[in-house]
Amino acid sequence: MASRKIRTMGDEILRKVAKPVTEMNLRNKMLIKDMFETMYKAEGVGLAAPQVGVLKRIFVMDCSADKSRAMALINPEILETEGEQTGDEGCLSVPGKHATVTRPMKVTVRALNEQMEEFTMTVEGLEARCVLHENDHLDGILYPDKADGPLIDNEAEEE
Repeated sequence: MASRKIRTMGDEILRKVAKPVTEMNLRNKMLIKDMFETMYKAEGVGLAAPQVGVLKRIFVMDCSADKSRAMALINPEILETEGEQTGDEGCLSVPGKHATVTRPMKVTVRALNEQMEEFTMTVEGLEARCVLHENDHLDGILYPDKADGPLIDNEAEEE
């Protein structure tokens, strides 16, 4: 496993649409392992393949405090959303900033796991926000595109 370089806003790959994954091969297995390592090292809760320069429809996430809910979603498809939540959102590709974003409170997503087996899950709150945020990355969308206001420097609020 190896930590990969996280691409940041302004890198054109972040604005491209990722391609579906058709098979689980060694290259894709290594990518997923590297993505988990990169996400944990950067103290994030989600990371999409385009953020590490790979245009594949894969993202990893783990919103648990104890890193016990790690999951990879391959070729995710949002089936249903419900409700609304408004809150701060940040991104490893937009370092040092955050903004207020309104997203659905609950989301149902269908995807493939690392064994290329289809599954469906419904998540709420932070996990719903994470699924939608990372899924946006697969379509070349960054959270500032959906922000309710301007980007705010993280340091400005700490003073």
